[in-house]
Amino acid sequence: MIVTIWRHGEAGSAVSDRLRKLTARGRDEVRRGARQFRGACAGAAIALPDLVLFSRWVRTTQTADILGAAFAGAAVREQAQLQPGSELGAVDAVLAELAAAGRPPAHVVLVSHQPLVSGLVDYYLGGLAAGAAGQVPALSPGGLATLSLQVVARDCGQLLFWALPPAYEVAR
Repeated sequence: MIVTIWRHGEAGSAVSDRLRKLTARGRDEVRRGARQFRGACAGAAIALPDLVLFSRWVRTTQTADILGAAFAGAAVREQAQLQPGSELGAVDAVLAELAAAGRPPAHVVLVSHQPLVSGLVDYYLGGLAAGAAGQVPALSPGGLATLSLQVVARDCGQLLFWALPPAYEVAR
């Protein structure tokens, strides 16, 4: 299974953290990221996402809506385990359940928040220090990392590529 971990785009302030909306720049960067991501997937012969899961907070919902529009045919659905404060093991259990399904998705995008997004990258890649050769820096707003999981389990992922705004230049 291919899993892309995508941090929500840049968000403004609000009365409540869960109500923060994407800024115009945040929306533009996620759209640009989606275009670059499509090209990176095509260049690496990776299927486009067929499922986008997101936390129900406003900024992740907006990010998922943009990604869903960019990946026509992808199902887009809320996933409670992607909310801030969720445990890595809870997200892992969601992916394991999807992988065990009769027709598992080929490529899942998880749209969530820090520190969960970087925690998930570390969880699947073995927790190597961020910034080490071949590893992923902490994901800034709009940043993404795409992994291959032969088995949905801790330390069993392989980094395919990562990208950060504003340029979304793909790194491996």
